[in-house]
Order: sequence, then C-alpha cells, then structure tokens
Amino acid sequence: MRRVVLLWAVMLLPCSSTFPVQKPELKIRDLKFIEAYLNRFFPAVKKVLKHTLEEQIRQMQEFFHLKVTGKIDTETVQVMDQPRCGVPDVLEYRTFGTERWNKNLLTYRINNYTPDMTRSKVDAAIAKAFKVWSDVTPLQFRKTTGPADIEISFAYNEHGDNIPFDGRSGVLAHAFAPGPGLGGDAHFDEAERWSETNREVNLFLVAAHEFGHSLGLAHSNVYGSLMYPTYSYVNPNNFHLSDDDRDGIQSLYGKRK
Repeated sequence: MRRVVLLWAVMLLPCSSTFPVQKPELKIRDLKFIEAYLNRFFPAVKKVLKHTLEEQIRQMQEFFHLKVTGKIDTETVQVMDQPRCGVPDVLEYRTFGTERWNKNLLTYRINNYTPDMTRSKVDAAIAKAFKVWSDVTPLQFRKTTGPADIEISFAYNEHGDNIPFDGRSGVLAHAFAPGPGLGGDAHFDEAERWSETNREVNLFLVAAHEFGHSLGLAHSNVYGSLMYPTYSYVNPNNFHLSDDDRDGIQSLYGKRK
C-alpha cells in the first residue's frame, strides 16, 4: 500500500562493518553513497525499529521489483544511479489517503524562474502539469502573484527546508504533502538543465510528478506510472495518466464531474 507524503528528514544509521556486497567490482568508495541512499529513501517504518542494511536493501529491491537478495549487486546500484524524486519511497506512520486538501480550488505561485527556459515556457509546463490532475478530479488550479497553497521555486543545494539538493543528476526535485507552511510546496534543483523537450530533464514530467506529492500522493512501485520514483522521458504530447495514478488521486478527491 502506498503511503502519504510526510515532511521527511534523512535519517543516518550507524555504518556497518559487514556491508552486504555481492559483486567484488563494487568499490568501497561507493558504500557511503549506498548507505545514504538507503537511509534517505528506505528508512525504518518506525524509528523504534533498527533495520539492518541488508533489510533496507531487501526493502528497496522488493519495491523496484528486483531480485530480492539483500545484497548490493550491479542491478541494484543501477537503480540507485537513476535521476529521481527526493521524496522517500517508504514513509513513516501515516497510511495512504489520509492527507489531502479540504478544498477543490488551489492557488499556486512561481516564485522564481529557471534561466534554462523562457518564462512563458515555464508557465506553460507548470500549467500543463497541474492539468494532468485537474483533468481527472474536481480540483482546479489558479496561478497567483500573492501567497499561494503551492509555492514553486528553483534552488541550488541548501534552500531553507533542511533538505538540500545534491547537484546535477541524482535528486531532481521534491515536494511536500498538503498542509500549512511548506505543505504543498514544490522545489526544483536549479543544478539540472530544464527543458520542454527531451533535452536534459523535462520540466513538465517532473512537475506533474511533484504536484502529485503536493496533492497527497506518495510514490508508486508500478513501473510506468507518473508517481514512480525515478525519472524517464516520454513525449509530453503523448502523455497519458496511468490507471494507478488516476486511481490514487481519485481516492483522495473523487472523480471529475
């Protein structure tokens, strides 16, 4: 069962002296990256549980439909190397479907613009990303210049929410679940090269994914769904919301009438 997005933090577990590596070609220098990835995206379900690294690896492999061995192998590392969203894949405490906006008209504000695209193209990509969700629910989205439910910004590294970006590639963006303050806000890593096509990273595709989080959806482990954690390009002109995504958002807000 997918879980609702919470305000998350990276929780570092003690380093293991018996790191479960299956392939000898995986160097020791990769171990810190692997541990950080697992602790960020597959933390223990409850803080009182102390998952071993092997348990975290098994959890990740099961989520991504890999061969579940509890060992780090080439296939597992290849998934870790893919560009992705910064929201954890396993979340704490709350079950899916308990956080949502209590209104159907939501406002959004674009606080700054990436220099990679013209302002008009950014505006169009963001509006199209919101339309993905308004097409299948009663939700409506209105752009504003004042304080908004969903604040959108482009930023480098540490940017005020204690969840710093990691530079080019890796984490592309992150967003927060519905709520006050940071709730609903979406942040995009300015270190990426954003575009409206298949050059570098497509802003529409990443924004549509992040706005799913802004509305209360967590990650899906259904490959090909919009809410799948890792980024892959599809032509925005041929984009269709998957059944999994549509069922998830309609479980929160109902169908469009």
